[in-house]
Order: sequence, then C-alpha cells, then structure tokens
Amino acid sequence: MKIDLNADIGEGFGRWTVANDDALMKVISSANIACGFHAGDHLIMDRVVKAAKEQGVSIGAHPGLPDRMGFGRRNMVVSPEEMEAMLAYQIGALKGIAARHDMRVGHVSYHAAFGNMANADQDLADRLARVIAKIDPELVMLAMEGHPIDLAARKAGLRVRYLFLADRAYQSTGALVPRGQEGAVIHDLDKVKGRVKNFLETGSVTTIDGKILPIKSHSILVHSDTAGSDKLAEAIATQVHAMGGRIAAADTE
Repeated sequence: MKIDLNADIGEGFGRWTVANDDALMKVISSANIACGFHAGDHLIMDRVVKAAKEQGVSIGAHPGLPDRMGFGRRNMVVSPEEMEAMLAYQIGALKGIAARHDMRVGHVSYHAAFGNMANADQDLADRLARVIAKIDPELVMLAMEGHPIDLAARKAGLRVRYLFLADRAYQSTGALVPRGQEGAVIHDLDKVKGRVKNFLETGSVTTIDGKILPIKSHSILVHSDTAGSDKLAEAIATQVHAMGGRIAAADTE
C-alpha cells in the first residue's frame, strides 16, 4: 500500500512563517508550494524547493488568490481571464525556481478560495484546467473525487490524484465543513490517526453528522497552518507504517 503524505508548504512572507516547514519536510512525500500570491515569496520558494530536493520530496504549485491579509481564503471578484493569468503566473514562477535546483514541478493543488471558486463554477474549472494542460500536460491535478476540479482536469487530459483531508471535517455531501463552523478543523492527534486508520481500512470517513462517506484518495493532506501540523503529519505517517503501508509521492506512480 502506497500513500502520498502531502502538505502545503512555504506559506509565509519574509521573516514571517505559519508552520515548521523543515519538520514537515522530513515526514511528507509531496509538497504544495505557495507561489507568492496568498503567501510565499521568491526567497521562501527557493529555500523550500532546495529543502524538498534534499529530503526527496516531490513538489507542486499551490496557486492562490492575491489576498495576503485573508490568507487566500476570501473569494474575490475577478474575471476568468484574470484567474487564468494568475494561475499561469504562479506555476511559471515555481517552475523557474525549480529549474534552478534541477527539480521538476509535478503537480498542482489549488489553495483555499482559488479552489473553492473553481469548484463552484464548472466553466471556470474547465478553463483553469486547460491552462495547466497547456503549460505542462504531465502535471498531476490534486482534487477531491467528483468535484468540478476533478472533472475539469480529466476533460483536459490531466491525471488526477485524489485527496483525503485528514485534519478537516466532511459534510455528508462530500464537501468540507466551512472553517468558521465548530469542529471544521481537527487538531487532536488520536482523532486524526483514527480517521486515517478508518480511511485505510474501509475507504470511508465519518462525516460531522455521523454518516459514513466513501472516500477515494491517493494522497492524505495536512494543512501546514493547522496548529501542530508537523505532529499531525508524524502521527499520520506512523499510522500508515503501522498498517504496513509506505509513504511515497503520488506523482511518481
């Protein structure tokens, strides 16, 4: 059993950081690197790519909206054309820095509101997927199964790797519980390990209202800005190993 342990990385600016990226890098197998809009800058991106190379971690672009104050979690009124340009700009920036370190950008994972806006508009999701396919048809799209981002990527001819969000609660519809709602973010290590164990054994997750929701996933995601994210990642890796699995990047299959 091979499972990709994935995390958002480099979500700081200048001297400000939100997570222990160095600790996370020692545990995860793939990293979604912030590309300078919702977080990140040229020096952080450069440092993170270098660290990923040293740790053997696969890297991908984590494009977001240009909203540092809101950490990219607030929707913005922007045209589809501007969204396309934002996406191309951010992927291109990471590709340039990756080339400097002889690294390959292997996947794309939308950040927060950028992804929410795409999942709320199939036409927008389709347009964005076509941009990715034009930039590099070998890029892997990280998405939740059956959502517009997933459908768009497949229509554009991109490979898709499905995500299970270990630190986020699910609704019975398969959507995530909004962050403003109580219980939306899961911090308890034992609860996270239990969710991972249940997912690996049954391919399902218990929703916030107690229902059983089937989940298909190749990657387990930990949000770096979740408190104690490095410990959460370690707990997940321990659980995967205890069940005879191994941690390996999704886009190297």
